[in-house]
Amino acid sequence: MQNAQQAYTFHRHNHPTHSLRYLLYLPKEYDEVETERWPLVLFLHGAGERGSNLDLVTRHGPPKLIKEGQKFPFIVVSPQCPYNERWITPSHLDTLAALIDEIEHNYAVDPERIYVTGISMGGFGTWSLAIANPQRFAAIVPICGGGDPSQVCAIRHLPVRAFHGAKDNVVPLKRSQEMVEALQACHGNAQLTIYPDATHDSWTQTYDSPQLYMWLLEQRRAAQHITERQ
Repeated sequence: MQNAQQAYTFHRHNHPTHSLRYLLYLPKEYDEVETERWPLVLFLHGAGERGSNLDLVTRHGPPKLIKEGQKFPFIVVSPQCPYNERWITPSHLDTLAALIDEIEHNYAVDPERIYVTGISMGGFGTWSLAIANPQRFAAIVPICGGGDPSQVCAIRHLPVRAFHGAKDNVVPLKRSQEMVEALQACHGNAQLTIYPDATHDSWTQTYDSPQLYMWLLEQRRAAQHITERQ
C-alpha cells in the first residue's frame, strides 16, 4: 500500500446508488508506528477527470505527484466524480462526507487535521463541502473555484488559502475574489493568491510548493475551537 495509490469503491450506507471510486495513498511510515494518527487530505479533481477511469484522477494535483514518486506525510483520498455530475450537488456533498467517515473508521486519521483541496469544479466542491460541514475540517485550499458568497460566513473560523490565475478564461478570477472578500468581511481567515500570468491552470505551481503542505499541516481544528470560545 505505501508509496502507491490503491483503487477502491465506496458504497454509501442505505444509498445503493450513491457510490464513488477513489484512490487512497498512505504514507510510507503508516504501519511503522501503530499509535500514530495521520492528517488526511481530500482532493477533488476538475470536470475533465470525471468518469469511470481512475487514471484520469492522476492527471493533476497530489495524485499526479504521488504517481510521479512524491511522498507525503499524510493520507490522501482522491475520489472520482461520475460523468456529467458535479461535486456541489447535495447528494455528492453528503457522499463525500460519508466517505471521510469511512476513511476515519478504517484508518488511523487525526480528526483534528482533515483538509480539503480541489481544482476548478473541485475548487467549487471544496468551498461547498466546507460550508455544508463547517466544523469538520482544519483548513481548505480551493483553487480556481468559487461558490455562494452569501453562505461563506459559516466557515469564518476556518483557515482558507485560495489560488487563482488572473487570466483564467474558464472560471473568472472574480469567483474566488468574491468568496474571499465575503469571508474577510465577516472577519474570516482567508487569503487569495493571484498568479498574474496564469490562465486556468493555477494548480500546478500551487501543488508544487512545499510551503502549501507545511501550512496545511500547521492547521488544527482544535485550535479553531479554542479561538472561537475566547
